[in-house]
Amino acid sequence: MIRENWRIVLLVVLLVASSVALFAPAGGGGSTDSPTNLQYGIELSGGTTVRAPLTGYTATPVNLQGRSPSEVQRTVATELNVSLATVRVRPPSREGLNEGAVEVYTENVTQEAFAAALGEANVSVTTDDIREGVTEPTRQETIRVLNDKINEGGLTGGRAVIGGEGAQKFVIVEVPNANRSEVLDLIGEQGRVQVVALHPNANNTGYERTPLFDQSDLDVGGTIPPQRPSGPAVSVRITNGETAQRFSQVMLDEGFTDNLGQCSRDYYRLGEGPQQSGAYCLLTVTDGKVVYAASMGDLATTIENGEFVNNPTFVIGAQNQSAARDLEVNLRAGALPTTLDTNSGTIFYLQPSLAQEFKVLSLVTALIAVLAVAGMVFLRYREVGVALPMVITATAEVYLLLGFAALVGLALDLSHIAGFIAVIGTGVDDLIIIADEILQGERVETGRVFSSRFRKAFWVIGAAAVTTIIAMSPLALLSLGDLQGFAIVTIVGVLLGVLVTRPAYGNILRNIVLD
Repeated sequence: MIRENWRIVLLVVLLVASSVALFAPAGGGGSTDSPTNLQYGIELSGGTTVRAPLTGYTATPVNLQGRSPSEVQRTVATELNVSLATVRVRPPSREGLNEGAVEVYTENVTQEAFAAALGEANVSVTTDDIREGVTEPTRQETIRVLNDKINEGGLTGGRAVIGGEGAQKFVIVEVPNANRSEVLDLIGEQGRVQVVALHPNANNTGYERTPLFDQSDLDVGGTIPPQRPSGPAVSVRITNGETAQRFSQVMLDEGFTDNLGQCSRDYYRLGEGPQQSGAYCLLTVTDGKVVYAASMGDLATTIENGEFVNNPTFVIGAQNQSAARDLEVNLRAGALPTTLDTNSGTIFYLQPSLAQEFKVLSLVTALIAVLAVAGMVFLRYREVGVALPMVITATAEVYLLLGFAALVGLALDLSHIAGFIAVIGTGVDDLIIIADEILQGERVETGRVFSSRFRKAFWVIGAAAVTTIIAMSPLALLSLGDLQGFAIVTIVGVLLGVLVTRPAYGNILRNIVLD
């Protein structure tokens, strides 16, 4: 019995698996206030979408043979009066590019000035070789860091992807249940964190800053609660032995260990300008702005006795718990190579209350579609034994799709809902083809006759499925916004139909007809 009806058994097993994905605590990672594990996109939960290009200019192709990338970087940065971090030299052999490229991550330069700076570095280019935008490795690095920031920042369900094609590519950041300010505070800046030593210069006539390390040299332990005597902080560990040795040496050579307590809390506001006499401060600098300043404290003892190099752990202070959390996010996620040019992009915010209305209306629309299809099926066949399994099978297909969405963490939006409705229509259409082929004409008396007619109908369904998948594939592969979500749901629905639900309906119909 099971052997003859294994397709029905497979459908039941997959329905149970979908139930686990939808409702089990570990099934899909949906929001805690929802009865299911389904996740919802901006249009069904509210939130913010940012679409913007990345700030920068790219010179390509450039011939870097015989030239040191670091020397080209320093020369270009000096000529353009920008920081070294703003210039990136990408040799093709190292970066996977077809041609060498030099990038400048700022909008405050012109193509002519960029070309002139490269000329000073003995790199021959013209203004025609310079375009707005960045390289593909920079875009991929930006997407990775943005997704890390979103995850570390606790904005569940958010994501960053690349949209557009060719030179017109841009970044799309979608964060459900977050307003504009939350999203822009998280992704609006590069998040480059440095620790800098502020100390008297050699002549004791002023002050100088000595950069010590940035987040690339650190492993983050976590945020320390505000009950700490000197306030909230982030626990870190220097991962590079040479960096730890250099930090320890600078602290000894510049007198930090002998001048404890010589740093005012006001330094996080001053940062520049006159400093009090004999100031020795460790400055926390985020995107070029001093956000915190402190003296060494207990760290001096471990540096003087040499223990620090073997166990280079310490804490970076913050003004308050919120600032400590932001600092931890930036340290964990890393710095963006460049910023999003939001002035040239768009920012869309949908209120959660309005999104809730969309969710209700989408459910009503789906129910209407199911009822309308069921009504037409009953009118056509006027036989409950044929029509009811057809409607149940089509509904099961949608349920399997919902389980798939929960399992892979697909954030549902209106385009996906449209795909679900399309799957209902095409699914019932295929089931009608099967029923018509089998029931029309002479009565089916044997299993051989049934199998012959079913195979004939299935060839038609299979050909239609292949056509649909081929037509939808470009939409699913290209970054075309809402069309991509519609295409993905439609393709998965067609595959589930051909491989699972259509054969299962054939088994059901076989039992009904032959009985």
